[in-house]
Amino acid sequence: MSVPENLSYTKEHEWLAVADGVATVGITAFAAESLGDIVFVQLPAAGEMVTAGEVFGEVESTKSVSELYSPVSGEVVEVNETTAERPEIVNSDPYTEGWLVRVRLSGDAPELLDATAYASFTQES
Repeated sequence: MSVPENLSYTKEHEWLAVADGVATVGITAFAAESLGDIVFVQLPAAGEMVTAGEVFGEVESTKSVSELYSPVSGEVVEVNETTAERPEIVNSDPYTEGWLVRVRLSGDAPELLDATAYASFTQES
């Protein structure tokens, strides 16, 4: 299972990449595979505020509905509209085309896992 080294991870299976004070957030390949075929993604609108550790949306698959937890606090500055039109992109390409939101950070990011720690965590799950 793919765990890119350049990203940070949460124990709720979200990933993030930060550049110039903006975090790109998505769900991991582990989460996408565990969910099965994703058929619907509900995300906040641009301009909405999200809080680290709080629910910011949900992903629905043929198996279940799972809440998405924001790894950071800040303002949503961009939403990946492709995931609404083609939610299966989250399964096939969770780390590039299947990203979910971009958030302008307000404050520090909470403690996150690096790739090695996340890989170890998912092997224990």
